[in-house]
Amino acid sequence: MRDDEDDGRDRGPHNDRPTRPNFPNRYAPDGPPARPILWYAAFLLLGVALGGIGIAAGTYLVSRLRAERGGLDPNAQLRTTTPAAAPDAEEAQRETVFEKVRPSVVNVDVVMVKQGRWDEAPSELQTSGGSGFVWDESGRVVTNYHVVAEVRKRQGTELRVVLADRTAYTAALIGVAPDNDLAVLQISAPKEKLKPIQVGTSDDLKVGRTVYAIGNPFGLSLSMTTGIISSLNRIIEAPSGVKIPKAIQTDAAINPGNSGGPLLDKTGRLIGVNTSIATPNGGNVGIGFAIPVDTVNRVVTELIQSGRSLRPDLGVKLYDERQLRRARYDHGVMIDRVVLNGPADAAGLKGCAYSPRGVVTQAGDLIVAINGESIDNVEDYERVVRGLPVGGEAKVKIVRFPTKEMELTVTVGGV
Repeated sequence: MRDDEDDGRDRGPHNDRPTRPNFPNRYAPDGPPARPILWYAAFLLLGVALGGIGIAAGTYLVSRLRAERGGLDPNAQLRTTTPAAAPDAEEAQRETVFEKVRPSVVNVDVVMVKQGRWDEAPSELQTSGGSGFVWDESGRVVTNYHVVAEVRKRQGTELRVVLADRTAYTAALIGVAPDNDLAVLQISAPKEKLKPIQVGTSDDLKVGRTVYAIGNPFGLSLSMTTGIISSLNRIIEAPSGVKIPKAIQTDAAINPGNSGGPLLDKTGRLIGVNTSIATPNGGNVGIGFAIPVDTVNRVVTELIQSGRSLRPDLGVKLYDERQLRRARYDHGVMIDRVVLNGPADAAGLKGCAYSPRGVVTQAGDLIVAINGESIDNVEDYERVVRGLPVGGEAKVKIVRFPTKEMELTVTVGGV
């Protein structure tokens, strides 16, 4: 039978309109909530309950542990303090010296200035540093030459001086003395901020006396150490390679950054400028050296006057001391050569005579005393000559080969 033939059965009311598919209604209720939601709620309630039980159990266990450990008291109070005892004489002396000298001590920094973009301020990077002290109310500051030497060799570097109140000033280098490891700087600071150090003497110092060093070791500003004068009349080497006589040896701790700072006596007077240490490892081992203040006073004054300091010189080169002793000269220093037209040459002193093959054929003059001070070795010679005034006269006692003693007057030169 075809689809369009009637089979005769009653099919009820007939509607010629086509029927629509029976799609589910998206907006109709879906019936009762799904069973998984009930499970989620049950698990949540169970988790809260277990968490509460855990917190309660943890609190109980902590309280039990505290009780078993003991020593804890939630009502503990601060301990009653014991007043400090009055300082003894030595402590009071240290405190007095520090408070007295503190305003005079400064940081001396070498900084590299870098200019960024046109709209950025220049940046500064510290490349080296040391210590120093205020010399006078005109804003002059004294430090070691080796502290500031970099600024003379490296472009783009400047000097900064930081006072005890931490105000900083750009410094100008007005004079250097590499042979004495000293330099003088100039800053433009208000006069009320400048506290010049008290200047003492060094020719009357004695081994065993108390000394203090104040400076900036490793950048730790205004650090104070104490010790004694361990020895006097040491000879140390300046950055130029020249020997510095009459150096003060101390066991007061001196470390990198202390260079250029003051060495003080028990009253706070300047007796030396800390400059170097002897060490096998780069750190302090209790052997430090300071340039004596008598030398400092003279050299700094010359630098302020003219911007340079002349080292006293007699115009001679000395014969090697070890070879001299092997030749059985048990004291004195021998002149190897005299500088042509120099002070010794003008006074008539003579050096060794040499053969064309460089062999000594006649000994030079043997210097045995200067201005009445015995000259037993090179150290004595350096110490005495460095104390002579440039332009002054010196009485030089010699033994001319073979045994002739003479005393000649030499006008001291300067180099």
